Amino acid sequence: MTQPRILVTGATGKVGGAVVARLHAANVPVRALVRREADFPEGVQAVRGDLGDPASLDAALEGVDSVFLVWPFLSAQGASDVVDVIGKHARRVVYLSSAGVGDGKEEPGEAITMFHTELERLIEASGLEWTALRPTGFAGNTLGWAQEVRTTGTVRAPLARLARPLIHEADMAAVAVQALTTDTLLGARPLITGPELVTQERQVALIGEAIGRPVRFEEISLDEAAEQMRAAGYPAELVAAIVPAQAEMLGNPEPVNDEVERITGIPARSFREWTVDHAADFC
Repeated sequence: MTQPRILVTGATGKVGGAVVARLHAANVPVRALVRREADFPEGVQAVRGDLGDPASLDAALEGVDSVFLVWPFLSAQGASDVVDVIGKHARRVVYLSSAGVGDGKEEPGEAITMFHTELERLIEASGLEWTALRPTGFAGNTLGWAQEVRTTGTVRAPLARLARPLIHEADMAAVAVQALTTDTLLGARPLITGPELVTQERQVALIGEAIGRPVRFEEISLDEAAEQMRAAGYPAELVAAIVPAQAEMLGNPEPVNDEVERITGIPARSFREWTVDHAADFC
């Protein structure tokens, strides 16, 4: 078997999993970093390792040329050591960052933007070849509504009119593979988006269309939404970051562009397409 030359972290998640699948389909040797046993197609090499334990990464990085890096923590603590270990083995890292980095809206203490900003800085200073992908909101985050859809047919959430250009994980993966396997995005920070702004109320309606039964949106207050998140176990710093950021987007929505099509040659998938692809997750 050909020695894997690309290591994918976050390989059991939506985006990392899509990167693994796309590389495998293109016959690119790929290795998946996992913390526990996981199933992958034949030919994908799964290796144990944990980004929280940099010493555990050496075996996974042996012989690797490029790394797709998804940072799973809410701070950059330990990231410097991880980047150092990557740099001992690989020559390139493609980092899944956020559209909030570099948009001029960073606020001190805003958890998500702050750790992405720090990771980008560490990678750029490392001497590695790099690309920082900056996607807008993930379509896959609406899977957080799946239990409500299945059990009540109603999604209770704030900000019915909040419109976002949610991006399909397959499009993030397509851009990531370009960055991993070609030199076209070296030193780039592409802002990648879905093709249109879709309100949360419309997102819920499209989920209903995909599963063949109506789903209703019930708007709740920001305070109630924050309390729900805390009760569900979300860290306080994440709640403090997400809820005000979403409210801010009502009057200052994320941009929409055609970077996915420019980079990959294929237009970005719509949220409607995403709901069809994931209808089974809501049934």
